[in-house]
Formats: sequence, structure tokens, C-alpha cells
Amino acid sequence: MTLTPSNVGYACINLSLQADKITTNRGMIRKTFTERGLAYASELALKNVQDLVTIVDWNLQHGIRLFRISSDIFPWASEYRLAELPDFPDIRATLEEIGSRPIRLTTHPGPFNQLAGQGNVLANTIKDLEYQSEVFDLMGLTPSHWNKINIHVGGTYGDKMATMARFSQQFNLLSDNLRARLTVENDDRPSLYTVADLVLIYERTGIPIVFDYFHHALNPGTQTEEEAFLTAYATWDVRPVFHFSDSRQEREDPKARREAHADWLYSPVNTYGKEVDIVFECKMKEKALMRLRNDVSKPELQS
Repeated sequence: MTLTPSNVGYACINLSLQADKITTNRGMIRKTFTERGLAYASELALKNVQDLVTIVDWNLQHGIRLFRISSDIFPWASEYRLAELPDFPDIRATLEEIGSRPIRLTTHPGPFNQLAGQGNVLANTIKDLEYQSEVFDLMGLTPSHWNKINIHVGGTYGDKMATMARFSQQFNLLSDNLRARLTVENDDRPSLYTVADLVLIYERTGIPIVFDYFHHALNPGTQTEEEAFLTAYATWDVRPVFHFSDSRQEREDPKARREAHADWLYSPVNTYGKEVDIVFECKMKEKALMRLRNDVSKPELQS
């Protein structure tokens, strides 16, 4: 399979547009939110979604039809319902406009989301994930893994099997729409979860496994890349979205952390003859994709 701009994307920030202050990450500290409240949160959220339209349209103009949106579009979203924002009618109309675009949108909420957690950790996880799903609802996107909300299992809490069982059980606490969108990703640390580990969660919940090539290289378990890829691929009910990046330590900076992603793309992506979409998690974002596009005819970028 030859990777083309129609099935590759990048995450959250467009560096070309950011230079002109086009961004979806406007936020504020707790003190500012306390002082300025919903009105200011609403103002920032509206600007964020308006700029998301600009980013999405830029992507489409450049043949990029896959994009991971930021999970922080709404500042302090845990403190209010989206419909309470003064600018909600304009926000909703803008989100509907985004949802009508011919682009595959996904999101990857932060690591504080621990569906296997308990007490406040679990309550906050459910609140955040439901908010992420509501954003896709407001876009008019049919609940499915096409627009995935991707998370990690999180810590093992001293017992990996018991944690996966709890994760699977607490999956049932989520709304139907969120359950239809949720995916789970393999980890980069040997103490955490491989693709093979995550099969247990898939068997109990139907949650597809997002294969991250770089994470697998750091934490392969007993599977080869091809075995792990095909294991994850088989869990999907739509064309999968997988993640790819190169090692910053190996390619750019020997002093970088083992888990750090490279700025650019260096390695071929082997899709083992399968149709998949790839989010490139490189630090140079769309600039790395544009460089890839210029080189896409080279044999080493084909599989």
C-alpha cells in the first residue's frame, strides 16, 4: 500500500497557521477562570472552534483528510455544560459546519483519563470522555469508531489482569455514543500494556485496538510488528486509524528521552497489505506530511 495524503494525517496543531495565531488551544489558568467565568470561557471556545474550521479547510485544500483535533478546545470544560456557554448557538453552528466537511476527525484525550480508576479519578474520567463525545455529537458525526476517541488503559494498579477486568466492567458506565467511539492504544513502557494484552479488553467490550508502531518498538511483548499490527487490525469494524512516529533519540538527539517522538519522519511505514489510516505523531506536524508527500514516489515509502 502506498501512503497518500488521503489516508495520512497529523495531530492537533498546524504550524503553518499557528504562525498567524490560528490555534485551537486557547485556555486559561484556574484563577482566570474563577475571575472571568463562563463568559470568557465561551469567548475562547468560540475562537477555538472558528479556528478549527480554518485548520480543517487548510487540510482539505492540501489533500489531508485525517486530523486529530485537540481535546482542549473548551477551557475548563469539566466545570460547566457546553450548552451553558453564552456563545453556544454560534459554537454549535460552527461545530456543525466542521462536521459537514469530508475529513475524518479523531481525538486523543490526556493520560489523566483512567477508566480503570476509582472514586474521583473514575468520575473525572467519565466526565471528560463524555465531553469529548458530546463535541462529536454536536458536529453531527454518527457515533462509530470512524471518529475515534482514543485512550490508554493507564496504570496497572499492581495487577494488570484485574485492572483490565475493571476497565472492561466500567466501560459499561459510559453513554452509548461514547462506547461506540472509544478505542484503546498499546503503551511504550514494558510495565504497561502491549497489543496482546489489550486483546482481553477487546474480547470483553469490543473496543478496537489502536496500533502505535513506535510504542510497539519500545514495548513489543512477545509479538513481532507484523503480528501486533494484524492483531490490532482484526479488532476494527471500520478502516483502522493507527499511529506512527520515529524515535527522536535514535534519529535526532541521543540525549532525548527513550519515548520522545522525532520532529520529522524517517522510516518506511509497512501496512502489511492492509488499508489503514495513519496519524503521524511527529513534532513538525503538517510540515512533516508535506515533506512526505514530496517523497511519496520513492520506493522506501511504499509497502
